[in-house]
Amino acid sequence: MKTIYPNDLAPVEFHALLQGSIAPRPIAFVSTVDLKGNVNLSPFSFFNLFSTNPPILIFSPSRRVRDNTTKHTLENVKEVPEVVIHVVGFNLVEQMSLASTEYEKGVNEFVKAGLTEMPSAKVKPPRVKEAPIAFECKVNEVKPLGEVGGSGNLVICEVMVTHISEDILDELGRIDPHKLDAVARLGGNWYSRASGDSLFQIPKPLRTKGIGIDQIPDEIKNSSILTGNNLGRLGNVEQLPTQEEVEAYSSRPEIQEIRLRFVNDEESWLDHIHLLAQEKLWLGEMEEAWKILLQKR
Repeated sequence: MKTIYPNDLAPVEFHALLQGSIAPRPIAFVSTVDLKGNVNLSPFSFFNLFSTNPPILIFSPSRRVRDNTTKHTLENVKEVPEVVIHVVGFNLVEQMSLASTEYEKGVNEFVKAGLTEMPSAKVKPPRVKEAPIAFECKVNEVKPLGEVGGSGNLVICEVMVTHISEDILDELGRIDPHKLDAVARLGGNWYSRASGDSLFQIPKPLRTKGIGIDQIPDEIKNSSILTGNNLGRLGNVEQLPTQEEVEAYSSRPEIQEIRLRFVNDEESWLDHIHLLAQEKLWLGEMEEAWKILLQKR
């Protein structure tokens, strides 16, 4: 057994140890607004339920370990003490991860992550239409736990309104955990899910800044084949392949075959190109997927 005291490690190392140990952690996908009405959407895995009566949820946007800066969510709740906390199902996990990108203040992560804003009933921040569960909350208190990098800030939220998709309910009106298929956070790039294969990885956009789903061409973004998770992964690239790279890829036999088969059928051409790209995404071959999607008939 290895014994470690917090001061034995650099803060960033102990941070990784804690995140790898205290797992799986539920994810609060939080929308906020600032005084100017700018919308922010960001996930936090330092989160849980702490009281039923009153209904209290607490999440913690910690000060960044690397440079002791604060997150836009924390700044926003100090200006407008209202939030919407969403539960993340597996169908949203890639878009949720994309929203964690550290975009500049004022950038709307709903747009970057390709999610739909819905007006809330009681609070100013909008809610995510695609989320299976949303809790509109007032912020009762923000309790700082320190002033150094890695220090948490407990955002104590009281639930005012709950929205639940009927798609996740069983025949008795209770939440079906298999239908909810909730996602939880582990250490590093690891996540788990409540049903199906439990462990999977998503490259976390820590030092990269993905182009966002809003920058994906419409014929790809509106695909009948590609899922929200597929688009979330595609939106996590920093730049697209060059025209020369796309043209060089067009000589591949699989591309030539699809081109010949559907020379007079634009819709079938797009569907088969998107299916081929989707297979590459499942294999983790992001660059190849983009080269396929950018092919011209």
